[in-house]
Amino acid sequence: MSGLIKSSIARKVAMALSGLFLVFFLLQHFTINFTSIFSPDTFNELSHFMGTNPLVQFALQPVLIFGVVFHFVMGFILEVKNRNARAVKYAKYSGGANSSWMSRNMILSGLVILAFLGLHFYDFWIPEMVHKYVEFAPEDPTRYYHELLEKFVSPLRTGIYVLSFVFLALHLWHGFASSFQSVGFNNKFSVGATKFAKVFAIVIPLGFIIISLVLHFNHNH
Repeated sequence: MSGLIKSSIARKVAMALSGLFLVFFLLQHFTINFTSIFSPDTFNELSHFMGTNPLVQFALQPVLIFGVVFHFVMGFILEVKNRNARAVKYAKYSGGANSSWMSRNMILSGLVILAFLGLHFYDFWIPEMVHKYVEFAPEDPTRYYHELLEKFVSPLRTGIYVLSFVFLALHLWHGFASSFQSVGFNNKFSVGATKFAKVFAIVIPLGFIIISLVLHFNHNH
């Protein structure tokens, strides 16, 4: 029993740490993308640096990809184990009285985000890899903004991005805050950390939505 408890705790901590790592990347990704709506030149400069820096490309990028895969695989494992652990069903289910809708449906929002990441890789990462390592195209530090803008021409594609960011907000609303508890962050600062997590869960996805809409309407004008 002790071994099972420790194993369960370890899985939750690993899940939380990978989530916190991805939150840090999300903030960095948002910061760069946000520059695209007020300074295409700055966006091009930052994107060129991230796309050509060896440390980013051959060290940080593989770590990021591993972090994404690990987080979602661990999420599925935890969900399956939690379902299997419910050997005795509740006599009466009281819905939101026991837990929030989001906490009960993290797997749903996670699947939507995973599908979105597939689209995002198809739109940006794969073309970037083809550009650099298949076509061996010459470097063009000014190409990034135009390539970004082209992805938001279609109202349908823009709508998919917007909807995906809504699910990201829902996922972060529960996941980011609970990650502090999972890693044992329970002191006088925990209330403030939870509030920060809730604000982050709204502001960052909303920021991505604004970026998507601005790029869409900029292209059409």
